[in-house]
Amino acid sequence: MARLDQVITNIVDVFMEYADDEGKKGQLNKEELKKVLEKEIQSPELKGNINADDVEEAMKLLDKNHDGEINFREFCRCVCDLAKCYYQKKKGKGCKKSKGKEQEDEED
Repeated sequence: MARLDQVITNIVDVFMEYADDEGKKGQLNKEELKKVLEKEIQSPELKGNINADDVEEAMKLLDKNHDGEINFREFCRCVCDLAKCYYQKKKGKGCKKSKGKEQEDEED
């Protein structure tokens, strides 16, 4: 399997594994999100940006529709933000924290 194929299938597989653990099927609740962050993010560069110890803050950043759970779209946004952060660090630039909805609305 090609590398990008693996990345895509891994993102889907990780989400489905944790989202179907407890709570609503197809969504991550706080406990499921905490498990994902603890087990699936090991890189120190990335752990500092979304941290399992601060699940409340992670939920605020990720839960764009404010329903208390993370759907697949919100999860993908998180993975994309982490990828952008890693890319910036590889280029020697700092990583920008994700913006909340209020900041995004102000910029539009």
